[in-house]
Amino acid sequence: MLRTLNDLFRSLFDVPPPADEPAGQHTLQLATAVLLVEVMRSDAKIGAQERRAVLAALHDKFALADDELERLFELAETHAREATDFHHFTSKINKGFSAEQKLRIVELLWQVALADGHISHHENHLMRKLGDLLHIPHAAYVAAKQRARQHMNVPDAPAGP
Repeated sequence: MLRTLNDLFRSLFDVPPPADEPAGQHTLQLATAVLLVEVMRSDAKIGAQERRAVLAALHDKFALADDELERLFELAETHAREATDFHHFTSKINKGFSAEQKLRIVELLWQVALADGHISHHENHLMRKLGDLLHIPHAAYVAAKQRARQHMNVPDAPAGP
């Protein structure tokens, strides 16, 4: 009975369950997975590289078994298609993760964006938007991008005119 009342309260006031509860952990995993899938979808050409990068990022962040990763990926794709904005997901991450954890998520998002070796204008725009929604300071955002470039062995883009 008490658990039911807690669940009702959370649903009415959009209060996420604590991150250490299984439901809270699942909510954070799904929110993170949706953002990773959104970055993957922002590229005009979605390839196997991006999909592998999303699964690798989820495995790195949450250490899930392969079947759990596949199920989380499928759920994230469904939620990403149905989502009308990112706030629902970024607010969960902002409430459930520390600044360091959110910065690691931004680095993983960059790894997905860089999976095919280049960053499109759409990917760059989305990444900046997500960095802002996750309240990542600009210097930390740039450092996360550089770490992702190094991790993915992608050289810096040449300076434009």
